[in-house]
Amino acid sequence: MAGQKVLLVDDEVEFTKTLSERMEARGIHARTAANGAEALEKLDAEKFDAIILDMQMPGMDGIETLRRMLEKNPDLQIILLTGYATVGKSVEAMKIGAKDFLEKPANIEELVEKIKLAGNERIALVEKRAEESIRDILKGKSW
Repeated sequence: MAGQKVLLVDDEVEFTKTLSERMEARGIHARTAANGAEALEKLDAEKFDAIILDMQMPGMDGIETLRRMLEKNPDLQIILLTGYATVGKSVEAMKIGAKDFLEKPANIEELVEKIKLAGNERIALVEKRAEESIRDILKGKSW
């Protein structure tokens, strides 16, 4: 789905630069953040169809960043990406609300497919919220 907007969060600047270029070449608009705090600031300023979040970062790690992101917006579509996957951390992340999990180096086509699915899920959630809002408005009217 061309035109999607993704936030790439990873402390490895060269990695996010390269991944961003590969996303842009596929029609996906990519923004980057080098740490959890910067990612949270970008979430306050922009909306994203999906977030690709590294698990291992200095300071605020991926699990804490995931928690804080979902506190801001529980509908965020977050895909965790790490070179240090453990079953325990993966399960914890999925319980918290991550939508998917990939190990580095991720296959770009697989990642793009997961971004498309996340974007579709986001659209479905937005439509559901709009329908609920319309129903609530109509219930309050006495026609």
